Amino acid sequence: MKTTDCIRIGTRGSKLARWQAEWISQQLCERDINVELVTIATQGDENVSGSIGSLGSTGIFTKAIQRALLENQIDLAVHSLKDLPTEPVDGIFLIAVPKRVACMDVLLSQKNCTIHQLPAESRIGTGSIRRQSQILFLRNDVRVLDIRGNIETRIGKLKNGDYDSIVLARAGLERLGLEQQISYEFTMDEMLPAVGQGALGLEIRCDDERVQKCVRGLDHPPSHQAVLAERTLLAQLRGGCLAPVGAWGRVDSEGVLKLDAVVLDARGTKRLAVSEQGLAQSAIAVGEKVANELLKQGAASLIDTSRDTESQNDN
Repeated sequence: MKTTDCIRIGTRGSKLARWQAEWISQQLCERDINVELVTIATQGDENVSGSIGSLGSTGIFTKAIQRALLENQIDLAVHSLKDLPTEPVDGIFLIAVPKRVACMDVLLSQKNCTIHQLPAESRIGTGSIRRQSQILFLRNDVRVLDIRGNIETRIGKLKNGDYDSIVLARAGLERLGLEQQISYEFTMDEMLPAVGQGALGLEIRCDDERVQKCVRGLDHPPSHQAVLAERTLLAQLRGGCLAPVGAWGRVDSEGVLKLDAVVLDARGTKRLAVSEQGLAQSAIAVGEKVANELLKQGAASLIDTSRDTESQNDN
C-alpha cells in the first residue's frame, strides 16, 4: 500500500530537468511512495540572454528550488549536481546522489568532425568557461562563442548554422535519447568534466525525517563519495560552479577513490593538473589534498584572472 503523505518533488521545467525528476519519481513509486512534481522557474531559466556568468556567480539554476524547499512548498529538490553550489544552505542538506552516469563532454558538429578535424576558425558554442579554456588549450586556432538555452535549443542553433559545432555533456544527451547526435567524445586527457557532471543531487530539509527515510535508499555510495571529493576540491579552491575547473572522481572495485583535476585560465594558455588517490571513506581529505596542491601551483591566480576576463566580456 502506498504511503498516504505525498512527497512533492521540485524541479526546473526543461525537458532534461523533468526527465531527471520523473526518473526519481519512478524510483520512489517503485518503493510504494506517492509523489507529485512541482515545476519551479529559476533565474537561469528566466534570463536566457547574455552569458551565464553575467547572471551571477553561483546557484542560478538551484536557488529558487532551494527556497521553495525551505518555505515548505516542496519536500525534495532534484538538481543536476553540477549546478549545485558547494556552499551549504542552512536548513537543507544533500541526502542522496543516485548512481552517476557517463560524465564526459562530447562534441556535436555539422560535418560530424572530431575536435582535431575541425578547420581553423571553426565556431564552437559553449556556455562554460571550463569547456572554453580546455578547448582553447587543445585548439588555439578555433573560435569559442557563448551559447545559451536547453539542449534542444542548442542543437537547433547548430543545425541552423549559428555554430560549426557545440559541446554538451553526454549524460543529458543520453537521458533524452539524443546520443546519435554525438560526433566526438572527449577523452579525460583532453577535457575533464564539471564537478558533479553526470550525477543528480537530492536535497531535503534537515528536520524532515519522513522524507529522509523515503529517499535515503536512492543514494549510491561510490558516486556520492566521488562527487564529494570533487565538490570538496571546488569549495577549497573557492572556484564556484562557473570557474575553469575540471574534475573527475571515481571509486574502483577495491574501494580506492581516484581524483584528477585541472585549473586553466580562460584563454587556455595555462593549465595546472593534479591527480591523487585514497580510500573512498576519505573523500574529503582527497579533495582537500588535490585542491591544496593546485593552490600551491597558482590555481587561485588563474581562477581570479578568469573571473576578470568573464566580467570584461559581459561589459
